[in-house]
Amino acid sequence: MVSVSPWLLRPPANERVRVRLFCFPYAGGGALIYRTWQARLPVTVEVNAVQLPGRGNRMREQPFTRLEPLVRAATEALRPYMDLPFAFFGHSMGALISFEMARLLRREYDLMPRYLFLSGRRAPQLPDSEPITYNLPETEFLKELHHLGGTPKEVLEHPELIQLMIPILRADFEVCQTYQYTSEPPLACPLTVFGGLQDEEADRPSLEGWREHTSATFSLHMIPGDHFFLNTSSTLLLRVLSTKLHHIPHA
Repeated sequence: MVSVSPWLLRPPANERVRVRLFCFPYAGGGALIYRTWQARLPVTVEVNAVQLPGRGNRMREQPFTRLEPLVRAATEALRPYMDLPFAFFGHSMGALISFEMARLLRREYDLMPRYLFLSGRRAPQLPDSEPITYNLPETEFLKELHHLGGTPKEVLEHPELIQLMIPILRADFEVCQTYQYTSEPPLACPLTVFGGLQDEEADRPSLEGWREHTSATFSLHMIPGDHFFLNTSSTLLLRVLSTKLHHIPHA
């Protein structure tokens, strides 16, 4: 993967590419979440892994704490790479970014992804009863990270690493926990949603709620695993992605 923009890690140019897949990370994650996907998807698909400020090669940059300015900045940065048919994949926080970016592109650019893949995130119009955690004292915040299970054990047990990660995680949690949904008409692109069978954050009924956000086809795939089935059951997920992406019209 190579960086042509601070916002993207992309593979080398390939004349067989027909679809660009922009992949957005979960809270605390970076573009390297998707480092193996290029080799595991059809050669006609180009994986563009999105690198948000505050992580990886952008570690020195201030992370966003609100979704709207994050989506707007990302849209401006990624627009030059939307010259081919494109699709979005986002997991958890990345699903929110993907969804709101698709709506912004429709409102302001009359542009639409050919496909929207959303993973591990309850439908945005549903009430959220989860407590606010981004501003917890550090000891309680660390307990919350242990409970969620997504932060690698070696990071949680390494004081210097966790001190690097806490500001990014707090910012990302704030992005999600201050998000305010506003109603708009359904998107015209097909929508496929993925969920973990053991995910307590996003169960089947809350994932089914995404159905009302498309006027095209909708499908829901429940995959073995908890909230981070993206990592533990990636083979199943990528099998579905490969099939759906293969059938996207290239014109």
